[in-house]
Amino acid sequence: PQRLVCSRCDFVFYLDPKLVACSIVEMKGRIVLLKRDINPQKGKWVLPGGYVDRGEVVTAAALRETEEECGLRTRIKKLLGVYSYPGQPGVVVVYVAEYVSGDLVAADESQDAGLYLEEEIPWKDLAFQSTVDALKDYIKQRR
Repeated sequence: PQRLVCSRCDFVFYLDPKLVACSIVEMKGRIVLLKRDINPQKGKWVLPGGYVDRGEVVTAAALRETEEECGLRTRIKKLLGVYSYPGQPGVVVVYVAEYVSGDLVAADESQDAGLYLEEEIPWKDLAFQSTVDALKDYIKQRR
């Protein structure tokens, strides 16, 4: 790819991908989804998750983001998958997590929080392709 390079010192400015950590949280036999209250995709449903901070362990970021976004403490069960798409700067790491404690709430960045059975997932109202792909992979692995 083309990169910005300083002609004086040869410094290369790399535009690195952004790492996102998400969790498919299993709670009461259902899946936690959050309705976004921020752009992009305001009003659409997503998995709990967000950006990994520099130096942060990816699993720790998934646990932190889940607690921040919906009030739930969770435990990572396994890595579900890694999702990336042409032209998109985000690389999304999705874990399967189990509920440990807390009350499900819609925190600052969400309009709503809900628990969904597989057949209730609002497929047409999911915010991102990674959410769709991760949920399909999760369902496929459960069968």
